[in-house]
Amino acid sequence: MKVAQVLHMNGGVGHASYANNSLLQQKVICLTKPIREEAITSLYCNTVPRSLAVADLGCSSGPNTLLVVSEFIKIVEKLCRELNHKSPEYKVFLNDLPGNDFNNIFKSLDSFKEKLCDEMESGIGPCYFSGVPGSFYGRVFPNQSLHFVHSSYSLHWLSKVPEGVDNNRGNVYIGSTSPTNVARAYYEQFQRDFSLFLKCRAEELVKGGRMVLTFLGRRSDDPSSKDGGYVWELMATALNDMVLQGIIKEEQLDTFNIPLYTPSPSEVKLEVLKEGSFASNRLEVSEVNWNAFDDWNALEFESERSDTLSDGGYNVAQCMRAVAEPMLVSHFGEAIIEEVFSRYQQILTDRMSKEQTKCINVTVLLTRKA
Repeated sequence: MKVAQVLHMNGGVGHASYANNSLLQQKVICLTKPIREEAITSLYCNTVPRSLAVADLGCSSGPNTLLVVSEFIKIVEKLCRELNHKSPEYKVFLNDLPGNDFNNIFKSLDSFKEKLCDEMESGIGPCYFSGVPGSFYGRVFPNQSLHFVHSSYSLHWLSKVPEGVDNNRGNVYIGSTSPTNVARAYYEQFQRDFSLFLKCRAEELVKGGRMVLTFLGRRSDDPSSKDGGYVWELMATALNDMVLQGIIKEEQLDTFNIPLYTPSPSEVKLEVLKEGSFASNRLEVSEVNWNAFDDWNALEFESERSDTLSDGGYNVAQCMRAVAEPMLVSHFGEAIIEEVFSRYQQILTDRMSKEQTKCINVTVLLTRKA
């Protein structure tokens, strides 16, 4: 699997698009807002720059893409009013892999700027937007050109499927039946990738620059625990059922592994310490239900979607489809997609009726050392 070519969320605005199935990711962004507020406030008050460069890494497309940018500008503008400072100019860089639906983002920029100006009655500083395609497991920006880096639900994706996982039969990630070498290979790939990410960002951030990173992670130190990759284990169940019925060949499933790792807080902390360029200011764990519509105000959503709010299996299957469909199509072909997600939805509905199912989030606030 060439990850840079197939790892992208479903584009457009269709029923299986990421734009229409990313409420869970939106809830995670809302949950982690206090950490970003702390980072942005301390960044501005300690540096008072006339120009602020902000990068969102793994920006994807849809309603979540500009949420953090909007939040960043509002916080800085509020500080400017309180301190009687002139508004800075904002340089906003939106980064993702080349397969991302950047066109959808660019089409929304004018309306985004208008809405932001309407909300900030006293006006805002000039804003300049750039799309920056490329892997963040390498250099993306010039030396010391960024003040603030944000990434949410992107860094658990690896640069490639780990080597040496050929014996991970019947699984698509680290499962309860995976051999011990599989978990080790995944962890080592995470270590290499995250260390490289930190090294590259250290070169691109100014001294004192901030990063807020949120991973899909786990509380447990056991990488095969349910709070890590259980949602993928259930997808493997659907695929295994299709193997038994001859719809998918066994060797097809045995050669399919997801390029993902859900780290524990201690694993994230260890890599930050080892790489050495950043001070860790905060490290927090939060959780959200798999079904993002749980405990969410249904009135905020269009009436035509209200019939789906109570169907947790459908909601989670759609969320996962928006994320995983391009990888599944690349490996198994398009013909099996509807069948896979129909079976997956049934499995999810059954498990969610019997168990508490939550996503664990690990968020870290880092400051570039002087």
